[in-house]
Amino acid sequence: MKLRFAPSPTGYLHVGNARVALANWLVARKAGGTFVLRFDDTDVERSKPEYETAIEEDLRWLGLDWDESFRQMDRLASYEAAAEKLKAAGRLYPCLESEEELRFKREQRQKQGRPPVYDRAALKMTPEQLERALANGKKPYWRFKLSTRTVEWQDGVLGRRQVKLPPISDPVLIRADGSFLYTFTSVVDDLETGVTGIIRGEDHVTNTGVQIDIMEALGMRPGRIDFAHLPLLTDADGSQLSKRIGSMGLRQLRRDGIEPAALAGYLAALGSSADPVAGTPAELMAGYSLEKLSRSSARFDPTQLLALNRRYLHGLSFEQVRDRLPEGADEAFWLAVRGNLDLISEARDWFEAATGNPEIPVQPEQAEFLRAALDTLPPAPWDETTWSTWTRALGAASGRKGKALFLPLRLALTGEEHGPELKLFLPLIGPERAAQRLRMAAG
Repeated sequence: MKLRFAPSPTGYLHVGNARVALANWLVARKAGGTFVLRFDDTDVERSKPEYETAIEEDLRWLGLDWDESFRQMDRLASYEAAAEKLKAAGRLYPCLESEEELRFKREQRQKQGRPPVYDRAALKMTPEQLERALANGKKPYWRFKLSTRTVEWQDGVLGRRQVKLPPISDPVLIRADGSFLYTFTSVVDDLETGVTGIIRGEDHVTNTGVQIDIMEALGMRPGRIDFAHLPLLTDADGSQLSKRIGSMGLRQLRRDGIEPAALAGYLAALGSSADPVAGTPAELMAGYSLEKLSRSSARFDPTQLLALNRRYLHGLSFEQVRDRLPEGADEAFWLAVRGNLDLISEARDWFEAATGNPEIPVQPEQAEFLRAALDTLPPAPWDETTWSTWTRALGAASGRKGKALFLPLRLALTGEEHGPELKLFLPLIGPERAAQRLRMAAG
């Protein structure tokens, strides 16, 4: 088995890309096959090396590796050779119509109630007419002559699928400037590099029918490559998830503090009935199967991802996160705050609350109670029993209990109404800072 992920380095990866990359990796690795990273960089104007580097970084962050990697711009000679083969077979033909002429033809066909399909007028050009046009400086672009058949295949996710070719315009494979389009280069690469299966988004179904026709024109045995199309992602409201939504980019999710294991686990379970479980791709591999995926659109809900991220964080040991915690944070700090984190980036705020100078609100209505709390602060050293010893004594002296007892103290000590268990957090604050904050809160 040999599968590939083929991003265009014209931007950063988003969750839709990541889901396709992960699916290909999981299926290939589970079968002991090969996983290839291919950069579809023939769009020279928009492709940038920095995007290529970012894509590799994001894939590695997600936990993916690859056995081979190449760029399409390094394989131009192969595309030239394949194009010559199609020209010789009469399947690739030159066209000279301008975009304005084509638009007029489409409008005329629509007015006549006919589908706006290219009329193949270029096929009627004689060699002499073409030669004269070339002599006059015209540069042709090249279309592939589609078969008049229906292409069928057994899709790995969607089941039996078919694409009728007659209602589709012959696709342009080579632009007038000689550059190749994705529809063509992808086919040549998949055939020549021995790809055995293609897993991609459902928006490629029609394109798959066209590409199978091109593949077979280049000599592929029917059925040699398997296809599977993942239903497209929708957002939490059921609308199509746009790759332009920055918050759904892997770079932004990383900056926000989403754990790669949480994202991988969430993406692997999307579209199936399984509950998502955080894990590295290597850990998820055994339980993954395209057969478990629904044919309906999958809903990407950031709230669910965040909940999974939270559960995952709560189970991490100090050793697993120590290099991502603020300098000076120790195991006692991590054990105190991890149960209160949605994102590991929030640990910095709690480290400031424990050891720094958080903003403490003044509580004039609680001044007498807070001064009593200050007077009864237990002596050092403090441990996990200090909080309960202190609050029991305060409760008995003031007659307070529950929220009336605990909330003013939490606000005074941390500046927040909610947070980590104070029996664990209070020792991190320490007697000196606790006393200073109680005085500030009392005014």
